[in-house]
Amino acid sequence: MRKGKGQVCLFSRPTLRPCGRKVSLMGARGANMAARWWFWCVSATAAVALVLFYGVSSASAQRKKEMVLSEKVSQLMEWTSKRPVIRMNGDKFRRLVKAPPRNYSVIVMFTALQLHRQCIVCKQADEEFQILANSWRYSSAFTNKIFFAMVDFDEGSDVFQMLNMNSAPTFINFPAKGKPKRGDTYELQVRGFSAEQIARWIADRTDVNIRVIRPPNYAGPLMLGLLLAVIGGLVYLRRSNMEFLFNKTGWAFAALCFVLAMTSGQMWNHIRGPPYAHKNPHTGHVNYIHGSSQAQFVAETHIVLLFNGGVTLGMVLLCEAATSDMDIGKRKIMCMAGIGLVVLFFSWMLSIFRSKYHGYPYSFLMS
Repeated sequence: MRKGKGQVCLFSRPTLRPCGRKVSLMGARGANMAARWWFWCVSATAAVALVLFYGVSSASAQRKKEMVLSEKVSQLMEWTSKRPVIRMNGDKFRRLVKAPPRNYSVIVMFTALQLHRQCIVCKQADEEFQILANSWRYSSAFTNKIFFAMVDFDEGSDVFQMLNMNSAPTFINFPAKGKPKRGDTYELQVRGFSAEQIARWIADRTDVNIRVIRPPNYAGPLMLGLLLAVIGGLVYLRRSNMEFLFNKTGWAFAALCFVLAMTSGQMWNHIRGPPYAHKNPHTGHVNYIHGSSQAQFVAETHIVLLFNGGVTLGMVLLCEAATSDMDIGKRKIMCMAGIGLVVLFFSWMLSIFRSKYHGYPYSFLMS
């Protein structure tokens, strides 16, 4: 019995001890697994809650953004229905043009139309801008993709300061996305301010094609009718003697006027529509000659026409002095007058050329 008890005792202790360790190890593992499971459940719950929170917040922000955008577009459409060119002050400009969200482009003309500003070019540019905006407003392709606006210096001087702008008129395209780039500022001195030229620039920047429709102008047909009436009257009065139609001097004078008009740049003015002159808003100095070889003013073409006419008159006097049958004294006077006209007006013409083509090395007398 003692041996049996000893045997029982010897075998029972080693069996009981390992069993106790197994139970304790299994309990620890279970606790660890439960802790991990609890951690992952809590993490997953927190992640889902965050996703739902940000999703709801994002959806709410998106709805708010869409509401703000819808209000802005509705406001612009309402103003456009009343006036194709929307007048803006600083607050309207910052809220509707500068501040997001925006899915539309705005073509803004910065100008100074008040009488005390004495900006003749601004008035001419405003007329062309109004024609362009009306053409878009009453077009069948009109959408809310593009709007036309105007900021006058006396109504929005803070906008001029914000954009570091010190000249007018200036046209800038504010695109639907991002800030205006270099090409979004219209090159007024190069292209002119005709509605057709601005429409081409808008098509390049926004892919919106605007067909310019001008109000009917009866001055041209009336002048043409008057000219035809005068010619018809002369033909009727001289119907018995039609020799005047074969007068070389008359045809030569008409051809000379046409050549002078074309060589002075009248056709360029008709196509580009440049301003008559440019007045510096700071100094008040008026420039009649454009400083670049890529552009010109209307006054410049008139000056060039006058100078070309003076050179032509001098050449005619020289030819008459050489071929005329008058006495020698008159022929000498005609020769000296012709030389003086050619030298004087050609010198002035060369001075204009030098002012436009900087670095031109040659000069002639007063040039």
